Amino acid sequence: MRTVRRLHQLVEPIHLVAYFAEEPDEALLALGLRNTWDAYFAGRAAPLGRAPAAVVDAIFYNFAPGEVARHIPRIWDLTTPERAIAARQRGCVAALRRSIGDMSTIARAAELATKAAISAPIQGRPLYAALRALPLPAEPLARLWHAATLLREHRGDGHNAALVAAGIGGTEAHVLHALSEGMRPEQFGRVHHLPAEQLAAVVDGMRARGLVDDDGLLSDAGRKTKDNIEAVTDDLAEPAYAALTPGEVDQLIADLEPIAAKLTGAGPR
Repeated sequence: MRTVRRLHQLVEPIHLVAYFAEEPDEALLALGLRNTWDAYFAGRAAPLGRAPAAVVDAIFYNFAPGEVARHIPRIWDLTTPERAIAARQRGCVAALRRSIGDMSTIARAAELATKAAISAPIQGRPLYAALRALPLPAEPLARLWHAATLLREHRGDGHNAALVAAGIGGTEAHVLHALSEGMRPEQFGRVHHLPAEQLAAVVDGMRARGLVDDDGLLSDAGRKTKDNIEAVTDDLAEPAYAALTPGEVDQLIADLEPIAAKLTGAGPR
């Protein structure tokens, strides 16, 4: 496995507390937001400021038509981007503290991850660039979460570029991923709520392009497309770690492994 993919696997659980732990939602809902999806869009889009729905939709890339507009700009009538940024960080740090406690590797991992996270090029990376404009937290656990978020969204911006280059639309990306995991699209959490006819039309379009076979499974061409997208995503994510020496990369992996192990085994409270 490529080192950049291994680092992604270790960084991702740190960032994902934003979506799978209770504390970030609670902190954001306390601002007066209406529901979990309000909290999602307020927290993740806040670094972009009061960007309109069309801009957020383009940057996030993989939401079905109309989903972003159900929350943006309404959320900014209820709170501000600045308050959402602070609440999200506060909730994520609380979730990490509950899940991993005071591990000896946190401070060093935070510094190495931050060194990587603030060194990557911002060109063509709108969400990453917006996050880079935020001040770096001083407290080690907050710093680690912020660095993980920077690295995750840097990779995400690159992944979107890889999808666009491959001609894969936002909803198609979810279908492609679901099928690559042996799951029917209607069972996949990010698209299972879509009207059956809408989802079927997406699959039919992919079948017409040879990405899906007659049985509704991923074709050889579809598998190759998926693999190529992931390889390009890795290529585009690699510059984020160029600032680290080989020894620092090894140290970061060693420091992140016990943290990620605790998080992937922690589950929701």
